[in-house]
Amino acid sequence: MVGQAAHTIRARHEFRGLRTTEHFFTVPLNHWPSALATDTGGGPAETITVFAREFVSAEHSAEDAALLPWLLYLQGGPGGRGTRTTSLSGWMKAAARSFRILMLDQRGTGLSTPADRNTLPLRGDAAAQADYLTHFRADSIVADAELIRKALGSEPWTVLGQSFGGFCALTYLSFAPEGLSEVLITGGLAPLEGSAERVYRATFQRVAERNAEYFAWYPEDREVVTRIARHLSATKERLPSGERLTAERFQMVGSFLGGNTRVDALHTLLEDAFVPSADGERLSDAFLEQIHGLVSRASNPLYAVLHEAIYGQEEATDWAAWRVLAEFPEFQPEAAEPLLTGEMVYPWYFEQDPALVPLQEVAALLAGKRDWKPLYDVAQLKANAVPVAAAVYRNDIYVDFQLSMETAAAVRGLQAWTTEDFHHDGIGEDGEGIFNRLLAMARGKG
Repeated sequence: MVGQAAHTIRARHEFRGLRTTEHFFTVPLNHWPSALATDTGGGPAETITVFAREFVSAEHSAEDAALLPWLLYLQGGPGGRGTRTTSLSGWMKAAARSFRILMLDQRGTGLSTPADRNTLPLRGDAAAQADYLTHFRADSIVADAELIRKALGSEPWTVLGQSFGGFCALTYLSFAPEGLSEVLITGGLAPLEGSAERVYRATFQRVAERNAEYFAWYPEDREVVTRIARHLSATKERLPSGERLTAERFQMVGSFLGGNTRVDALHTLLEDAFVPSADGERLSDAFLEQIHGLVSRASNPLYAVLHEAIYGQEEATDWAAWRVLAEFPEFQPEAAEPLLTGEMVYPWYFEQDPALVPLQEVAALLAGKRDWKPLYDVAQLKANAVPVAAAVYRNDIYVDFQLSMETAAAVRGLQAWTTEDFHHDGIGEDGEGIFNRLLAMARGKG
């Protein structure tokens, strides 16, 4: 890794019991330029901007706050910007008692240099865009974080990683453990080895089980889901944006199944799906409006473009979820009783979502990339000396429990708290309790 981060502060604000500071960092696009690139004398290395917002409880004076240690929060994703909040609650309330919180907009998201259908064509053709996006995985996010830590003058800091943020934390432990004092992970123990197909075979099974559980709670919704899928196969329904809602896009509402705090909201979404019209039964405007926010990737295109790449370990993913889907016919929209899907990404996303259509060729090139760098150093993790505590959810439909426990066993000193009380969004349900528990475990008090 080379380079350093230039750092500027643009604004400070105080409201609702907290103080915020807006930090902007200039970092290298490529943290590992090749020898050839550095020897050509072609001018300074390209840089991008990474934004982070600092949160401090107003209970601390400015002088005391400056002495608090830093906690870096790594958001889920990929492609998810840092959480926007206007008050301290949940895990942030707990953390702010003894930390300054740094909420990172991972490269390409939020106020960091954007990467989407509007900005990527400025890079050139599809091949140039795909090459650019190879610098947006966990290894680059971690390298950004290390430069940011040094720019802030921080000692080794605490990292909290949720979901994909936990994947990034494992990469951090692999390649820059000297920057870490302790690591907390919630729903984010990634498999360290093996193909992406292995991941999706496990998670498709978890999603099928969650469908069965949901329809046992709301048996009337089994008929409604099938009815909507059949209707969409036969009738053109359009979202408020004008784009067509297909049966397979409707199945994406299975994202509700990934949490205790959201799963029951699926029932209220489905209950008023149909209304009578002069043209016969149609989907209601209210239903279509809600669906649009669930099936569009306009707000986080990198989620779709880079999703399978988070499992790329020196080999191509080749649309692994799409290939594994063939082994689970119950998820096909034409199945007798089609199931709702999880967070898998398929090639047709880039044919049906206007935010992704311009990136279709770019996504195909990334899916076929066969020379990804390793995301983890298994030998380093086996020798790990950084305290790590992880919440592992037994029924998580996004990060498989068995694969997570394999990883837990492979990281020296990692303490795993396994529970059936929460799903993938546990940190949103009882963030304060989960954070306090993991912090105590990491410090030998749990």
